[in-house]
Amino acid sequence: MQTNELELRLRGWRMATAEVLYYMPDHPSLLQSFVWQTLDLAPKYPRIHRFLNYWRKEIDAVIHSVRLATGETLAPAPVHTATHLHH
Repeated sequence: MQTNELELRLRGWRMATAEVLYYMPDHPSLLQSFVWQTLDLAPKYPRIHRFLNYWRKEIDAVIHSVRLATGETLAPAPVHTATHLHH
């Protein structure tokens, strides 16, 4: 069964945007930008890390830096129980 976006958000996942600044080995003075978004889980961001590890292993472009921005967490409203009722 595949988990939908709302379920992930209710479990603390949030939209994460990674901007990767990189250069090609044959043009090290020319920085380029790649932007990628995914739902991810703070503070470790496992999807972003998997993506960056894949990049380092499989893509010839060399990462210069990565900027990460995240959105708000969607969570269920807190529930408070009343211990005393006043009439």
